[in-house]
Amino acid sequence: MEYRNLGTAGVKVSPLWLGTAYFNTRIAEEDGAALIHAALDAGINVVDTANAYSEPRGYAETIVGKAIKDCRDNVVLATKVFHPMGDGPNDRGTSRYHIMEQVHASLRRLNTDRIDLYQLHRPDPEVPIEETMRTLEDLRRQGKILYFGTSKFAGWQLCEAMWTADRLGLAPIVSEQPPYSIFNRAIEAEVLPFTRKYGIGVVPFSPLAGGWLTGKYRRDEAAPADSRFADRSMDFGTATYAPHFDALEALEAMSAARGVTLSQFGLAWLLAQPGITAPIIGPRTLAQLQDNLGALEIELTADECAAVDDIVPPASELVS
Repeated sequence: MEYRNLGTAGVKVSPLWLGTAYFNTRIAEEDGAALIHAALDAGINVVDTANAYSEPRGYAETIVGKAIKDCRDNVVLATKVFHPMGDGPNDRGTSRYHIMEQVHASLRRLNTDRIDLYQLHRPDPEVPIEETMRTLEDLRRQGKILYFGTSKFAGWQLCEAMWTADRLGLAPIVSEQPPYSIFNRAIEAEVLPFTRKYGIGVVPFSPLAGGWLTGKYRRDEAAPADSRFADRSMDFGTATYAPHFDALEALEAMSAARGVTLSQFGLAWLLAQPGITAPIIGPRTLAQLQDNLGALEIELTADECAAVDDIVPPASELVS
């Protein structure tokens, strides 16, 4: 496996990261631990989680902490803060109050003395970015976090965060975690040009567009019972989803021509995009993990990437 820097930071990360959003909900605790161990054995060295993942809230971090306790120093550990962790008025957001409380709670659940990458799970319009950035810098200086990043930030919000860090003499953000896939290319308009210009690592979540790029959803058929759309009464036979299936069928033909799965093709396309550090995969089974790892053996040609542009134009969006 070829490792690369996380943006301009010195830390080396794998080209795929393991996500844990469904640990202890759609993925049983023991299965989540098995996925972590298998991913690490395969060379993935980043496990990405968040304080709000799982039910009860925070339990995904507990699962991760247990799973990596014997190999902690071989793991780049990433978690996040923002979403509600209680019912009180200060139990959410990116205020100094909430971050200070939650970073210590995450450290306890993860059973570690440091968080390698601490990410703002989303922007907080109610808190000045200066307050947030100063808090992250204080935690970095204390050694409780090593690097910090963002998630779901717009281009102007990334610019504000970087400008604030520069103005105050603080360490900059090193990464942004946006939704990005063949079906959702919205970040190509503003976010990717900014991150590429200023050396911010990009680690896309939902790289398979919520399951669309696995081929599990079929025209005129109900969503599979074990899928995230199963309980949403979505009618895949309506005109609303015709563009999705038109694109899906064209992409399936391309992946079949290469002799690879649709999910492998989708991940390989992401890895071929300039400025992308590592997609965050979320396999539910060991078989899905092995399939995702196969994307690392695929190198798309310029003609194939151009053909994808004809199917789903740059900066466009089929799913949000």
